[in-house]
Amino acid sequence: MPSRPTRDPVLLIGQVEVRRLLPMGRCIDLMGEALAALGRGDGLNPLRSALPTPDGSGLLCVMPGYLGAPPVVGIKVITIFEGNHAAGLDSHQGWVLLFDAGDGRPVAAVDAGEITAIRTAAVSGLATRLLARPDASSLALLGSGVQARTHLEAMLAVRPIERIRVWSRTRSHAEALAAGHQEAGGEPVEVVDTPRAAVEDADLVCTTTASPEPIVEGGWLAPGCHLNDVGSSVANERELDTEAVRRSRLFVDRRESTLNEAGDFLIPRAEGAVDDGHIVGELGEILLGECEGRRSAEEITLFKSLGLAVEDLAAAHHVYREASRLGAGARFGLTEPPPPGGPGSG
Repeated sequence: MPSRPTRDPVLLIGQVEVRRLLPMGRCIDLMGEALAALGRGDGLNPLRSALPTPDGSGLLCVMPGYLGAPPVVGIKVITIFEGNHAAGLDSHQGWVLLFDAGDGRPVAAVDAGEITAIRTAAVSGLATRLLARPDASSLALLGSGVQARTHLEAMLAVRPIERIRVWSRTRSHAEALAAGHQEAGGEPVEVVDTPRAAVEDADLVCTTTASPEPIVEGGWLAPGCHLNDVGSSVANERELDTEAVRRSRLFVDRRESTLNEAGDFLIPRAEGAVDDGHIVGELGEILLGECEGRRSAEEITLFKSLGLAVEDLAAAHHVYREASRLGAGARFGLTEPPPPGGPGSG
């Protein structure tokens, strides 16, 4: 009787290893490859499904996807509890589960919180590389959490940043971010008291807060600035006011997601300030030469980030390959498949 094939062990890859194996510069390139593949039709990215807790304190989000290059199928399962910050916990926690695209074998479980932290900022870095003025050198960072930290890293990776201003509702959090960056050998960071003080005259603006109401007004935006609008990902919340969206040429990660989930776009549309044609294009379309990015030094560009499963899969697959190559991660086995005709064969 022939022996039954055994399954390869599944890799369990935690937060520290993700951080080590997914450097920001490499992740920015990976995000470009993934979004170009999606734009070519070499990927599938259904809308996410979100289950709120009964008390409204958190969400369970499920994000399946497929990429043809590299061939991978998987799903991110993540909880979002913004109140965790008060207890010193990450707001985003969960796993990216990877499966072999050929036979469906589970191959890895990768920490989703750190994948999300890095790849979200990396997509903003890609958008900034594609849309910001080449000489953009002053950065306004709104927020002081995990995404603020990784966005600072991403902006420094793609533009010659000389001035950094950060605002947070809790000033001590902004001061801690500034001190940590400078203690690590980074540039001086100026902590300011209002969003307006951060945004006015900035070449780059990154909004990374959990605010349900606008914190940026369009009248504050300097000609030629580029915005990465990151914090809100539901239809009834936004970080930018209507005038900020109306004044900007709007680019997105995915039209379908924007038309269903982006309050920063949907609320101005409901007010009649913009229509669906205000969405100029997707980042993947810029990469494929199907739409034009920045057209002049004076226009204001806006990237609305919502986050896509294909981004998570591309980042997690890279981490999985590196962990496999370096012998990193914890390995655990699964039961052998049932014999032909046995339980589960029908």
